[in-house]
Amino acid sequence: MVGQAREWERLVVVVSAMSGETNRLIELAQQITDHPDPREYDVLVSTGEQVTIALLSMALNKKGYPAVSYTGSQVHILTDS
Repeated sequence: MVGQAREWERLVVVVSAMSGETNRLIELAQQITDHPDPREYDVLVSTGEQVTIALLSMALNKKGYPAVSYTGSQVHILTDS
């Protein structure tokens, strides 16, 4: 894949949180309330992906591949149920 990336002007990679991280965050929320506010719940569980995108960007940059991490909201990707 890295060899192919050189052929493209821009490459977008969508990642998920690392294994077990979302479950850990959900457990933290459940320690506080059984019915979290949906907005705050979304903010919390999205932090797992934010960790992954930052670490991936750092790893790619270290290998000499320019990379910048963006959250969905930073590039105006909106989702619904």
